[in-house]
Amino acid sequence: MPPRDEDHTGARIKEQRRLARLTQRQLAARLPYSYSYLNQVECGARPATAAFVAACARALSIDVTVLTGQPYVSELQRDRLAELVRPIRESLDLYDLGPDPDLTARPTHQLIAGVDRLCAEVRATHLRSAARDLPGLITELTHTAWSTHSTRLWQALASAYRTAHDISVKLGYYDLSAVALDRMAWAADRASDPRLSAVRQYMRALVYFREGEYRIGQRLITVGQDLLGQDDPSREALAVAGQLHLGASVIAARAGEQSAVEQHIVEAGRIAQRVGEVPDVYWLSFGPTNVTLHQVSAAVETCQYDEALKQARNIHLPPRLPTSRRAHFLIDRARAEMETGHTDAALKSLVDARRLASEQTRYHPAARDTITGLVHQSRRTPETLHHMATWVGL
Repeated sequence: MPPRDEDHTGARIKEQRRLARLTQRQLAARLPYSYSYLNQVECGARPATAAFVAACARALSIDVTVLTGQPYVSELQRDRLAELVRPIRESLDLYDLGPDPDLTARPTHQLIAGVDRLCAEVRATHLRSAARDLPGLITELTHTAWSTHSTRLWQALASAYRTAHDISVKLGYYDLSAVALDRMAWAADRASDPRLSAVRQYMRALVYFREGEYRIGQRLITVGQDLLGQDDPSREALAVAGQLHLGASVIAARAGEQSAVEQHIVEAGRIAQRVGEVPDVYWLSFGPTNVTLHQVSAAVETCQYDEALKQARNIHLPPRLPTSRRAHFLIDRARAEMETGHTDAALKSLVDARRLASEQTRYHPAARDTITGLVHQSRRTPETLHHMATWVGL
């Protein structure tokens, strides 16, 4: 059951290449990839790596989402998730309007608890529930923060904006995620919270990482480290610094800078040994486990699939690891398994990711491209793979 021509990344690359009036050889000449690889991706014989898609987008001067097909509107509409996006967009636009005289907001402690609850729901991949409740919470927080100018409320509002970013990214609305990050910076400045500002720079760097702008991403990581300063030895600052190193490691991997990957992983590991597992600092998942998971991600990014699979097989995920991070690991593992010929294992990893985090897996570009690759490698499509391909809209 090969995908329809218009339904895979390679077909979109082919369409955009033709619109740019380029032959395959002309586009390949602009890429750090071979003509043969481009040809195989365009015809669907090989899945496109994220790095390859980013390189094509840069060469064609278009957004990455044009090639990935995000947001996946048809699936989002069937899941009734698309209708939840507009209220989030509208709530983000209230930031500079001051208090709303017609609004009666809940008490401060309930609003702050609400922010923590939605962060937890996103980490548990309950995207629908979080997206439904977020606009009202942002509206109330905006009103109350303007009314009282409390540091805790500005921090809570910044965290709510961060949740808007997380939901937008997971559903493929990257334009909305950029707006949410701008609002996060605005609120973090009013909270005078440099650590929250550093978290925002980390997330902003990952936006440029997806777009293939690795140098900008690396500069943003440096800015984030500078915001933390050198004289803050607190557990919170160390956890944020460690997460910045992990972000830098995957950016360096995508940029092909192996020595930088190793340096950042080593530094993150050093910090992780000092602070241990940190599940409660700015809703990060920093600690020794996440350092190990980023080693796998870096190996996948550099196409060292044998090494990635070797590492993945030795990982035992702790029970407290957030569901979103657990599913991300399974998607990375599936890619490594597929690329090393372990197609049955790859399908199982994707099924496990779907069972854990259905919405996240369905809208994850790497999961969709791995499913595409498995379909093309199968002489006869197993029923489970057929169901997975149909489920993601192929």
